[in-house]
Amino acid sequence: MSRLSEAFAGGPALVCFITAGDGDTAANLDALVEGGADVIELGMPFTDPMADGPAIQEANLRSLGKGTTTRDVLMIANEFRARHRHIPLVLMGYANTMIRRGPDWFVDECKGCGVDGVICVDIPPEEDAELGPALRAAGIAPIRLATPTTDAARLPAVLDGSSGFLYYVSVAGITGKQQAAIESIEANVSRIKQSTELPVAVGFGVRTPEQAADIAKLADGVVVGSALVELVGKHGVKAPEALRGLTSALANAVHSAR
Repeated sequence: MSRLSEAFAGGPALVCFITAGDGDTAANLDALVEGGADVIELGMPFTDPMADGPAIQEANLRSLGKGTTTRDVLMIANEFRARHRHIPLVLMGYANTMIRRGPDWFVDECKGCGVDGVICVDIPPEEDAELGPALRAAGIAPIRLATPTTDAARLPAVLDGSSGFLYYVSVAGITGKQQAAIESIEANVSRIKQSTELPVAVGFGVRTPEQAADIAKLADGVVVGSALVELVGKHGVKAPEALRGLTSALANAVHSAR
């Protein structure tokens, strides 16, 4: 089994996102693992993150302001893998940062750093050739996004060639600004799961343990990003303590659904 499949095998998994280069990223990542995160998403900072709300936009700017490069992100990933052999690591970002030097370069680097999956927000299934074949050849999961507007006609294209897990974006909007009604999440996750055996993880707008617990009863995973990123912006060098505390509460809520 891959690290990703193992993470979802035991029941609902907690997926935690932070931005690379924002604060003491190594210490922040360790805090997420210590708090009980099952999967880590590491955001690659980008100047125009179209799917992200203010919290992650500001984190990108803080990171880029420090001069964070793609090479720096890969080094963070490599060092994370050396410290945490069994925790899945997913890079999440935009095409510009991933394929600027060519997909083969990026994928080779990811493989060498022990990256398990890649979410590229702005490469649709119709443009899979830009990155997907290289990822699959290297054994790295191309993780796709589905939304409330991904209907029955569109879903097969989203699922084709996807692996690891399917990231269900619960709102038709940007990260961190709103949360979908639980009834909407339940209906859409149920509909999607009729078409795939991939785990379905739900994100966008999940901020509290209570929200996470409700979603964990319906889905295979819960993704939390903006609430964690906000803690990095608020607490600076003291962020690991705050991250560990919130992650622990979220993990307890999600894992209780097991």
